[in-house]
Amino acid sequence: MDIGAKLRELRKAKQLSIYRVSHDTGISPNHIKALENGERNPSLDTLARICVPLGISLPELINDDAETTYLTEKERELVEYYRTLPDEKADLLITIAKTLNA
Repeated sequence: MDIGAKLRELRKAKQLSIYRVSHDTGISPNHIKALENGERNPSLDTLARICVPLGISLPELINDDAETTYLTEKERELVEYYRTLPDEKADLLITIAKTLNA
């Protein structure tokens, strides 16, 4: 899938308008539309800015793996918190999660 089509798919999945993404990124609606239609090639900076309102990372956007899943805001918060924990607390968090899921 090309980047423009993937951007459009992700934007629509998040139920965001081009104008909302434009507002959140400072990128003009016409530029975003041209990117989605494959009429322009985005810079990495532009892609990184667009990723923010879409709730994904740049590697997630660029990855063509069909198995890729996108984290919800709560999942992203949990992952970010987990990454700050020392190993023993991270292990404890995993044990708690397994217990809660049982």
